[in-house]
Amino acid sequence: MYDFLIIGCGFAGAVLAEQLAGAGKKVLIVDKRDHIAGNAYDYYNRDGILIHKYGPHIFHTNSEEVFKYLSRFTDWRPYEHRVLGSVDGQLVPIPINLTTINKLYGKNLTSDEVKDFLASKAEERRPVLTSEDVVVNVVGKELYEKFFRGYTRKQWDLDPSDLDASVTARVPTRTNSDDRYFTDTYQAMPKNGYTEMFKKMLTHKNIHIMLNTDYRDIIDLIPHKKLIYTGPVDAFFDYRFGKLPYRSIDFKFETLDQENYQLTGTVNYPTSNLYTRITEFKHLTGQTHHKTAIVYEYPTAEGDPYYPIPRKENQEIYNQYRKLAEEQKDIYFTGRLGTYKYYNMDQVVAQSLALYRRIVKEDDDVHQ
Repeated sequence: MYDFLIIGCGFAGAVLAEQLAGAGKKVLIVDKRDHIAGNAYDYYNRDGILIHKYGPHIFHTNSEEVFKYLSRFTDWRPYEHRVLGSVDGQLVPIPINLTTINKLYGKNLTSDEVKDFLASKAEERRPVLTSEDVVVNVVGKELYEKFFRGYTRKQWDLDPSDLDASVTARVPTRTNSDDRYFTDTYQAMPKNGYTEMFKKMLTHKNIHIMLNTDYRDIIDLIPHKKLIYTGPVDAFFDYRFGKLPYRSIDFKFETLDQENYQLTGTVNYPTSNLYTRITEFKHLTGQTHHKTAIVYEYPTAEGDPYYPIPRKENQEIYNQYRKLAEEQKDIYFTGRLGTYKYYNMDQVVAQSLALYRRIVKEDDDVHQ
């Protein structure tokens, strides 16, 4: 008899498995894929280059708790991600910063002057309801068209005017020359890759793992007390209220017989090409190799569910599933798919640590 059956071996499931096993619980973790680590899975390709199978995963967090927790399972390689955008035939820093504006407009503005420049471009939108409103409010229509509209349409197959404001609300604009994509306190990559980190996380004797397994095939055969589900919440309930829409990505990998391909880890293509971006893995991993590997990302409606689509009507469907989920006894829904919300990796770890504390408290309350 297992204390917990956990569906899904990505961050959400693995962190909970590790925590519960350490507390003396017997855990079975099941995944339909043939590997652990979920979308963070990385491996060495035929040429010996470490690549991320499901696109670039860049770790960054402001949470000391999350960073310390993961540091139990990996050493880190300091890494600050930088992104260039192919705009008007030039490669310029993204997010938009002082250098971006000076290069695009052939100017030599100071930080104070660029602040005034952006203010002169901004077009006030009230109320701010959509992604378009967010961006135009800050940088105006011209820069919105150059950097955001095309990219967003490729990524979501929707115009920014049809997307919730949350999609671009986190996109900063800087008036200094800081060209880091993230500004979090902790920015690093697992020294030996994500898969190695997950292996260490899941080594406890109380954890058993079944891969290549659909949980529906075993759920009635393997006795367990409680269930933790990190898969798509609508699938769990057999799409009772309809399918929740997601965006997926078609990844095209290439190995090139040259040491480097591009100047930064990622180059975005907001207006040109069918792909949204190209990532070169050696920037991320720090690996030394005489060849290099890149990946093109083509957003698509079909395939594995990666990005919940943030629109009001989708949230209303999810709310019906959430109500149903909350009514289930001894079943916990968590993670990006289980709660239909886009989370960064550190947010999923924090969510799982919080859920573990909740489970412990419920257990204590029962035994008092």
